Amino acid sequence: MIDLNLTDEVIGLEKEHLVQSYKRPPFVLVRGQGMTVYDATGKAYQDWVAGIAVNALGYAEPGMVDAIQTAATGLLHTSNLYYTEPQARLAAAICEKSFADRVFFTNSGTEANEGAIKFVRKYHYDRGDHDRKEIVCFSGAFHGRTLGALSLTPKDKYQKPFAPLMPGVVVAEFNDVASADAAITERTAAVIVEPVQGEGGINPATNEFLKALRRFCNERGALLIFDEVQAGMGRTGTLWSSDPSGVTPDIQVLAKALGGGMPIGAILATEQVAEHIHPGDHGTTYAGGPFITGVASYVFERISQPEFIAHVREVGDYLQERLQEINSPLVKEVRGRGLMVGLELTVEVAPIIEAGYQHGLLMVNAGTNVIRFVPPLIAEKQDVDTLIERLTDILATTGATV
Repeated sequence: MIDLNLTDEVIGLEKEHLVQSYKRPPFVLVRGQGMTVYDATGKAYQDWVAGIAVNALGYAEPGMVDAIQTAATGLLHTSNLYYTEPQARLAAAICEKSFADRVFFTNSGTEANEGAIKFVRKYHYDRGDHDRKEIVCFSGAFHGRTLGALSLTPKDKYQKPFAPLMPGVVVAEFNDVASADAAITERTAAVIVEPVQGEGGINPATNEFLKALRRFCNERGALLIFDEVQAGMGRTGTLWSSDPSGVTPDIQVLAKALGGGMPIGAILATEQVAEHIHPGDHGTTYAGGPFITGVASYVFERISQPEFIAHVREVGDYLQERLQEINSPLVKEVRGRGLMVGLELTVEVAPIIEAGYQHGLLMVNAGTNVIRFVPPLIAEKQDVDTLIERLTDILATTGATV
């Protein structure tokens, strides 16, 4: 039902009562179906954001609706003081299809990264290596906005107002083996890297770079952390974005698509790391509850099917092909893997994203000059065709005014 008054009411309430930490477009989303969301006026938008790579199965997917309804008839929350079946079964499924021996559930990707920092510290503390505190991260990285994760996100705009941050952070150049070699020493506790950088501009790590990081960590006694919060869970056309490299980490963090829209994250770890975490070393009230892990179990099972991931690769390849066909002087580069694709332009993308709303497109940036395409993983080729038609019109108009 169209409610023409709802938009003004909701925006008014937001302006009056919410902390103004977000800049939102002037419409109110009320429902969704598949790849499409609708605002309070009934206007439809093709969604190439998916809640920032979260809504992997799109909107109102029947199986997920059933999973939510089924989970809601059971326990919603028990805390982690008690055993529950959904949590145990999801952890087992994740371990079966990853390098990991054990899983710790969190509520978000940032929390997973914060927990990973603690796991690293405890690992070296127990081994008597109390001076090994440094964590190496890379240019262009984004690992979260809480203070520990923010310390590993080397961008002045994010960090400067919140200093002093966590000490012991060393920043090396992404995809630069020599820079990593110099940064990783006997003082390094861990190296953290996104196999495909998201917020930093959709930058895939080379296989050679990831192999070098694994080798340096092995040689120098450091742990290797893969941040798969955005790029994992089938997003890049393989279950884990590091799969093409053949490299496995000691710790891996997940979130976003794992819950298909529900808030959940996870720390995956080898037994060698996990055996150092004992009762009282880390905890969470809400994470891993029976409701959310019941829903996430359905999402994980669906996404991890080989035919589902093959579909992501096929549509992702088509998306890159069609983006490369756009004949515009504003286009600089198309890069990415699967349905995690960046379109780098010669101009700032904010006005183009804003123009997209008028054309019924939801898009998001990855830095100043990159449009990031991270749609629901159920996207089809005809959805890509619609995107390209509308985006071509927008770029033509923008190009005429630059």
